[in-house]
Amino acid sequence: MTTLSAPAKLTWFLEITGTRANGYHELRSEMTTLALADELELDEDGDFLTITNAPHLATDDTNLVRRALALVGRRAGVTLTKRIPAGGGLGGGSADAAAILRWAGGVSDVEALRLGGDVPFCQRGGRALVEGVGEVVQPLPFVARDVTLLLPSFSVNTAQVYKAYDELAAEGFAGSGRNHLEAPATRVEPRLGQVLAWARAEYGAVELAGSGSTLFVEGHLRSDVVSWDVTGPAGALQLVQTVTTP
Repeated sequence: MTTLSAPAKLTWFLEITGTRANGYHELRSEMTTLALADELELDEDGDFLTITNAPHLATDDTNLVRRALALVGRRAGVTLTKRIPAGGGLGGGSADAAAILRWAGGVSDVEALRLGGDVPFCQRGGRALVEGVGEVVQPLPFVARDVTLLLPSFSVNTAQVYKAYDELAAEGFAGSGRNHLEAPATRVEPRLGQVLAWARAEYGAVELAGSGSTLFVEGHLRSDVVSWDVTGPAGALQLVQTVTTP
C-alpha cells in the first residue's frame, strides 16, 4: 500500500484578466498549498475507488482520480479519505488528481490542465503566481502564514459562478478587490453574501477562497482548539485553523 497526501490549495487573490474565444477565463492569481489535505491509499494491484467521509461524490469515470489514472495510463485501487470540503473552492478534486499525477511521475502543466484549471498548480504545490487559464505556474518563495478557514454548510458551483461573472460583465461589471469572483459568487448563492458580511463584522478581513464557498482570514483566532463550530446567518459554520506549506 502507498499513502499519498493531497494538500488543499488556497487562492490568496484572484483577478480575471480576460476571456478567450472558447469562453475560458484568463486569470492572475496567487495560490498556496495548505496543511489541510485529503489522503489517498493506493493498492497497485487493485482497480477501484472508494471515498470515505463524502458518500455523495461520484466514483465513476467522471471522478478526477479516475481521470488522472487514465491520463497517465495507470490503474490502482484507491481509498480516498476526504478532509477538503467538496465545492468549497479549495481545489479538493484537483488536489486528489494531482496526487495521482505525482505518484505516476508527473505530467506537463499543459497535460495537467486537461483535468482542470487548478491541477497544474496542485501538481506543483507550494506557492505560485498562476496565470493563463491555470497552465502558467510561476513558483514564488514560500511564505509561512497561519490561516483560519470558515466552512459554510453549503457549496457553490464554480461553473455557475463564472457564468454569473459573464452576465455581470455584460451589464458593465468590472472585477475589483482581492477576489473578482466575490460578486458573481454571492449572486449565485445569496447565503454566501450574508455569511461574508457577518464574518467580516465578527472576524475582520475575511476573504472568499476562489469561487467559494470557503472563506478565510489570515491568522489563528484561537489557541485552545484547531477547529470549532459556530452559528452564522445561514446556519452552521465550521472554523478550521491551518497553515501554508512549501
